[in-house]
Amino acid sequence: MLIRIWRFTTLVLTALLMGMTFCHVLEMPAKLQYSAPMYLALHRTLYVAFGPPNIGVFVEMGAILGSAVLVLLVRRRAGFWPTLIGAGCLLMGLLTYFAQVEPANAALKMMAVEAPPENWTLWRDQWEYGHALHFLFDFLGFCALTWSALLPSPTVVNGPSRRLPTYDSVSARPL
Repeated sequence: MLIRIWRFTTLVLTALLMGMTFCHVLEMPAKLQYSAPMYLALHRTLYVAFGPPNIGVFVEMGAILGSAVLVLLVRRRAGFWPTLIGAGCLLMGLLTYFAQVEPANAALKMMAVEAPPENWTLWRDQWEYGHALHFLFDFLGFCALTWSALLPSPTVVNGPSRRLPTYDSVSARPL
């Protein structure tokens, strides 16, 4: 029962994380058309709840830590490999954030809204496409974690001995 509750909680946190990163992908086509002052003003006001010390950080850390603990809980069980892949994808999403998005965040925050440098679009593009890559990793992580939850669990036979059923190799029926 612990594994089922933990898996459910991890999937919910991962779905919330995926939703947060997907919103950036949905906004990207319009935001790539914005002028520098409008883009920089939005960047400083629209995403306040996403970063530290707000809810976005807790959702992402919860999803990653939840999936890491889930890997430990399901070792030696059906679903281990997709769970490991899912946890790895979520971790890659976070690493992508720190490698691509956070440096762009720092650079964009330092720019004057009314007089940005000529290369401001390089930082904008790094921020936008970094979020798209972050979403891709979160999406793949969610898919792998969901796949692991949908795999059949082995049936326990003969009471508390926890032996797995033996199957006839010809008919595939339990012996």
